[in-house]
Amino acid sequence: MEIELFEESYLLLPPFYITVITVIIIYLLVRWKKQSEISGLKIFLYFLISTHITPIYSHGSQDGYFQLWVPLGFILISLYLFRSEKYHPSKMKASLLGLLIAIYQMIQQYIGW
Repeated sequence: MEIELFEESYLLLPPFYITVITVIIIYLLVRWKKQSEISGLKIFLYFLISTHITPIYSHGSQDGYFQLWVPLGFILISLYLFRSEKYHPSKMKASLLGLLIAIYQMIQQYIGW
């Protein structure tokens, strides 16, 4: 969406559904921060790290190029949470929310947006 500010100045906003999803994510992270004694920065970092995806296999041929993506950030955070004594449900909720974003990113990679 484009909003004209001045004669040749525009404010470019993301699509409406991205804005709504962002507001929902921020609301959930703030709510989970209030439910626990953990700082909001740590909850946000668990979410942010969980959104990381990386290719683990690449194959190129005459027909095209294929990459197999995996949500590595979520896997690492999950292993850390289950092995750690610092497990808290809010951390896991933030990680699962990050997994949803990682799945969205992987779908974008496979579709080719």
